[in-house]
Amino acid sequence: MPGVTKSLVRQIGAAPDGGLSALRHATTWLNSPRLTPEGLRGKVVLVDFWTYTCINWLRQLPYVRAWAEKYRDQGLVVIGVHTPEFSFESDLGNVRRAITTMRVDYPIAVDNEYAIWQGFDNHYWPALYFIDAEGVIRHQQFGEGGYEEAERTIQRLLAKAGSHGLADDLVSVDGQGIEAPADWDNLRSQENYLGADRTEGFVRSKALRLNQWTVVGNWTLAGHAAVLREPNGRIVSRFHARDVHLVMGPVARGTSVRCRVSIDGQAPGVAHGTDVDEHGNGTVAEQRLYQLIRQPLPIVDRQFEIEFLDTGVEAFAFTFG
Repeated sequence: MPGVTKSLVRQIGAAPDGGLSALRHATTWLNSPRLTPEGLRGKVVLVDFWTYTCINWLRQLPYVRAWAEKYRDQGLVVIGVHTPEFSFESDLGNVRRAITTMRVDYPIAVDNEYAIWQGFDNHYWPALYFIDAEGVIRHQQFGEGGYEEAERTIQRLLAKAGSHGLADDLVSVDGQGIEAPADWDNLRSQENYLGADRTEGFVRSKALRLNQWTVVGNWTLAGHAAVLREPNGRIVSRFHARDVHLVMGPVARGTSVRCRVSIDGQAPGVAHGTDVDEHGNGTVAEQRLYQLIRQPLPIVDRQFEIEFLDTGVEAFAFTFG
């Protein structure tokens, strides 16, 4: 399934009402008082499962944000259910920072214990559940794409709920930066975790084939991430994509780690991502997804390298676009 991240968490089965009752078990709520199934009766509800480092969700976000704004006064309630993939995504400070940076102003149910996720019997980020005014799930979509079908579903459910004056036009979205759609035609590298428990393509060699990666320096490949123990460690990856992202962060809160990115042994220049400059210089100061490369055409097999000038960084996953 393209444009989707699947969780490995074991499922325990959906709640009998299709999931809304699980909202009672949210860890906390952001942007809103606590919402309940009873309070949502009569409203059309769009439930969006997300986690803030998921590139698939980040590229979907402009649409969800636009639907929330366009249909709010027509009776649509968008609820973002933040279910963490990595342990640092359970930190409320990180989630609050993310929703501010990403301009998310609709209600957020924090789902650190996976109670809502399990109530919906969900398996994916991102996942959209379209719930009618009677509390029944009428449609669901997993991953990126299908935006016209999704918005038409919202319009149909609102009309059935008695909303008047609905326009039949669709939102116009122009995702920028990290929210821009992937270049699917040139995407031949897939998400890869760097922790020893889940990684693929790791080799102890300087000669890399496509979608292989390695480390140089004093690293520990822990189960959850690659952890740098001394300065000037490097991660090297052979990839084929327009964009290169790396989920990473400092080991110790409040610290920062300087980094330098290169592509085929050279500074990225115009191919630099939003989190480094044209010389490849950047700073890792938060636990999040960093965009390191966005290269122009033509897209061919390239070698990516990131050097960390300081110690104390954890690298969790590569994603591409």
